[in-house]
Amino acid sequence: MSRTLVIIIVGLALAVVFLLAGLLVRPLGVKRAAEDFLLVWFALAAGNLAIGVFEAGYSFAEELPIFLLIFAVPGVPGFAVWLLARNRATPN
Repeated sequence: MSRTLVIIIVGLALAVVFLLAGLLVRPLGVKRAAEDFLLVWFALAAGNLAIGVFEAGYSFAEELPIFLLIFAVPGVPGFAVWLLARNRATPN
C-alpha cells in the first residue's frame, strides 16, 4: 500500500474519532469537533508536505498535489459534516 493511501486512511479514521467524540461531548459538539478535525488535519497534512520537501527532497510543486489529495479526501467529508451541523445549530 502506498504511503499516501495510508495517510488518507489515517485521516479518515481520525475524522471518525473526532466526530464520535463530538457526539459524546454536547449537542453542538459535532460542529466543534469538525472544526477541530479540519485544523488538526490541515496541520498534519502540511507537516507531511514539509517532510516531503525538506527531508525527501521533493520540490514544493511536486508535493503540492499530494498535499491537496491528502487533505481533501478526509477534509471534504469533515467540511460536509461541519456544514450540516452548522445548519442544524442555526435557528430558521
